[in-house]
Amino acid sequence: MLLDVSIRFVNIGLELEDLGKNIDIFGFKIAYYGIIIAIAIMAGMWIAFREAKITGQNVDDYLDFAMIIIPSCIIGARLYYVIFEWDYYSKHLSEIINIRKGGLGIYGAVIVGVVGCYIFTRVKKMSFLKMADTACLGLLLGQLIGRWGNFFNREAFGGYTDNLLAMQIKFDEVGGVISDELLANVKIVDGIQYIQVHPTFLYESLWNLGLLILIMIFRRKKRFDGEVLCWYIGGYAIGRFWIESLRTDQLKVFGIPASMIVAAVSAIIVLIILIYKNVRIYKNSKKMNN
Repeated sequence: MLLDVSIRFVNIGLELEDLGKNIDIFGFKIAYYGIIIAIAIMAGMWIAFREAKITGQNVDDYLDFAMIIIPSCIIGARLYYVIFEWDYYSKHLSEIINIRKGGLGIYGAVIVGVVGCYIFTRVKKMSFLKMADTACLGLLLGQLIGRWGNFFNREAFGGYTDNLLAMQIKFDEVGGVISDELLANVKIVDGIQYIQVHPTFLYESLWNLGLLILIMIFRRKKRFDGEVLCWYIGGYAIGRFWIESLRTDQLKVFGIPASMIVAAVSAIIVLIILIYKNVRIYKNSKKMNN
């Protein structure tokens, strides 16, 4: 009897049979992608509210901010993706608002989140950097969970690999771009065709988990407001630069992956800020000791 396996992690012996992309409730289909994003948002709010309470901030301010920024970030993430895929969406305008199949650029959400946080704190007369240090924890947790939406959509994967975590996706269920390299390495198992790829969604989720753990451990040792935000942006950018180089569905500018450009620029800016701030702190402490 042939098993209808949707996804196989071939080198660790894990097989997922008949893995759907949505659930049906009274005839209405709800995409797993949307469910995962909703869970990611709630988890992000939870950790940010918790951190605000621990650090003596007003949790109600964060609730007000969340109600405004969450829908704004979703719009920003979608616009980022649509802008870099405008050749397609210019011919399919009705699909611009359809995010059920994926198509969110996290950098769009980050940009809107940072700008929105600055405006919000200016209006509320709060510390932008202190709030950003707290809110970025929620963003990072949301990212590591949200990446699993790509898993259910069978998208945001990398090129061919045969490493320990190599993932095989049933050919007719693929939601992302199939490169020539992947076509040349199609696997046939029990009469079913699979492409074998880097599970880049998993790499990024694990990278973000490691980054979140490190930030949670060292956040109390920050030397200035905004330092945690720098750790987040710099740490995420380094991981994203590497992971993006493996993907087959990159959004490109003049033939260069846009996310790699943004990641490189972000990491350099953060490094400069960290060096500058720590040199100033060192000089000030030296003056005080003298």
